[in-house]
Amino acid sequence: MLPVMMVAPPDAEPQTTPTSSTPRRGLLIVMTGASGVGKGTLRERWLAGQDVFYSTSWTTREAREGERDGVDYVFVTPEAFLDKARQGGFLEHAQFVGNHYGTPIEPIEAALARGQDVVLEIEVEGAMQVKHRMGEEAVLVFIMPPSLTELRRRLTGRATETPERIEKRLARARDEIREAHAFRYVVVNDDLGRAVRELQAVQQAERARQLPEAEWTPEDREAVRLAGTVRSSALTSDDLARVVES
Repeated sequence: MLPVMMVAPPDAEPQTTPTSSTPRRGLLIVMTGASGVGKGTLRERWLAGQDVFYSTSWTTREAREGERDGVDYVFVTPEAFLDKARQGGFLEHAQFVGNHYGTPIEPIEAALARGQDVVLEIEVEGAMQVKHRMGEEAVLVFIMPPSLTELRRRLTGRATETPERIEKRLARARDEIREAHAFRYVVVNDDLGRAVRELQAVQQAERARQLPEAEWTPEDREAVRLAGTVRSSALTSDDLARVVES
């Protein structure tokens, strides 16, 4: 099991100045948000054509129509999942709506070490585990619906869950939205093209911060500016309340 890293305060600045001669370690970008918010579509558009490592989570839930084992998830039995968890084989794992989800450690650490960006698309509870374990190295991005009414519409239209399950997901989404400041960035998925551009800016801005500012390109500076507009610190409590109550 990997050792737990000390977590710096959320707004802490790095203690060392990066140099262009320092080998670049890959970014660890953690995307999370309520079920039905559109994470999968956003991820596909954002990462199209990129050489990133997309971690495939293990899950004990059954595959939905069209999902492929080993591509969308690795579908396993509860016994196999719990055995791997006991061996410390997950970076994070959580139980959600009766099913287990987990992220294997080994392929992620290997990708980061070779300089490849890693993207995790996981549940909020798991994202908090990654933040605790990896500290400021984990770039947490929360995908937020424009409103709970819209989220309900998307979940209902998906027609994959019972009304009771949908209500549980909405109740959990309310709590998660209220805690959005726990994430570094918050992207509202109300316009797909804009949301994709914001995710691209976040990725480029975080890469730029691995270099001295004097080496930033004009594109880097624009990415840093745009990424700054979706920092969670830019959201007020009233902003979050409007999403929850609408």
